Amino acid sequence: MKPTAVHPNIGAHMSIAGGLHLALDRGAEVGCRSIAMFCKSSNQWRATALPDDEIEMFRTKRRAMNVPHVVAHASYLVNLASPVPALLEKSRAAFRVEMERCEAIGADYLVFHPGAHMGAGEEAGLATLAASLDRVHRECAGFKLKVLPEITAGAGTLLGSRFEHFAGILSRVREPERLGFCLDTCHLFAAGYDIRTASGWRAMTEELEAKIGAERVLAWHVNDSKGDLGSKRDRHENLGRGKIGREAFRCLMNDRRFAAAPKLLETPKEDGMDPKNLALLRRLAKTVTLRK
Repeated sequence: MKPTAVHPNIGAHMSIAGGLHLALDRGAEVGCRSIAMFCKSSNQWRATALPDDEIEMFRTKRRAMNVPHVVAHASYLVNLASPVPALLEKSRAAFRVEMERCEAIGADYLVFHPGAHMGAGEEAGLATLAASLDRVHRECAGFKLKVLPEITAGAGTLLGSRFEHFAGILSRVREPERLGFCLDTCHLFAAGYDIRTASGWRAMTEELEAKIGAERVLAWHVNDSKGDLGSKRDRHENLGRGKIGREAFRCLMNDRRFAAAPKLLETPKEDGMDPKNLALLRRLAKTVTLRK
């Protein structure tokens, strides 16, 4: 089923507690079409091997439920731009394991934070990141999985808070066709992109088109922001309850360039908010489509 105003490609991040396949069930319970999930603990380096029966259970359930996109998120510990050799090697090895797990279950995308240059400078950080991606792509030759650097709020020495960083990654890697990008509305706002109005949305997407092309954005994280514009604070809020407001989400849901991309909540889950946030996105998707 193609995404439409009635059936937009929306979903949320779901827990994998008890088994990866349960993320699919939890997504269905709250009204997701696609889902986001971790493929292992997000705060541990080690990962136990995935049993064959768990892999098959996930793949079978996904086919039966007709889930368009499964978008995994890499561990928060990984820093593919680190100037520290030991941490860099550990990060590359851990990221390769995550790619292998994602490929095994048939996930479409693996979203990851581009990393921090830790004082080495942006150019050095981007070069190290590109070298890391080249290495894991070489080690994972033939994978269907695409990896998606995610825009960041830009705190400290984090890379990825500007579209120029994305362009810098594309220009450095040997296989740019194996990359897409993930945009997060909270991170965009915290990094200084004012998307609160239709005119602000147009300005942001015009810059996006000029730097990398909107077609490179393969997934969205849909979150309001507790922090102010340009605050560099990565603090998510439920839709319409933060500093961004609803208009940005209306623009996203009606921008044809992103119609096929999964739009996934990472909002606070208290008080059963996932169904409410998803319902809001469906309502916003029924407005007039924005022109390019």
